[in-house]
Amino acid sequence: MHPNRNAIAFGGLISLVLLFVLLIVLALWAWPKYKVYKLEMNGIAALKEAEWSKQILIEEAKAREAAALMQAKARVTLAEADGKAKIVQARAEGQADIERAKAAAQANKIIGESLKGNEEYLRYIWIKGLQDGTGERIYIPTEAGLPILEAGKAGNE
Repeated sequence: MHPNRNAIAFGGLISLVLLFVLLIVLALWAWPKYKVYKLEMNGIAALKEAEWSKQILIEEAKAREAAALMQAKARVTLAEADGKAKIVQARAEGQADIERAKAAAQANKIIGESLKGNEEYLRYIWIKGLQDGTGERIYIPTEAGLPILEAGKAGNE
């Protein structure tokens, strides 16, 4: 073999060994830095995830609050509508009571007017009621101011 060839082979071998040693030294220097970098990136990722989770919780809370507010407004609106309906109903019932009272007053007036000057008819109705037994009992006060009670029973016993 040629001496140059051996020298080239030896030089190549030394270069490979130096390159291998350099790679090991570089790996020993870079590995801790990479671990720190990896932990830092994991921390940043966890922080971002926590921030997003927090933001999601905030948005969900806002949505729940908005929904609760809308439900409360709906309940108030329904209550107001129900209250208005009750007021309208109460007014209508009051108006109906007034109309019934007017009708009763008018009927009483008509009956009162028709009975004026009809004493014979009133006496007939009173006598008829006494005969049917549906008439009222009449208590006549005596001289002492005490009514005669159950006079018919006393005579029958």
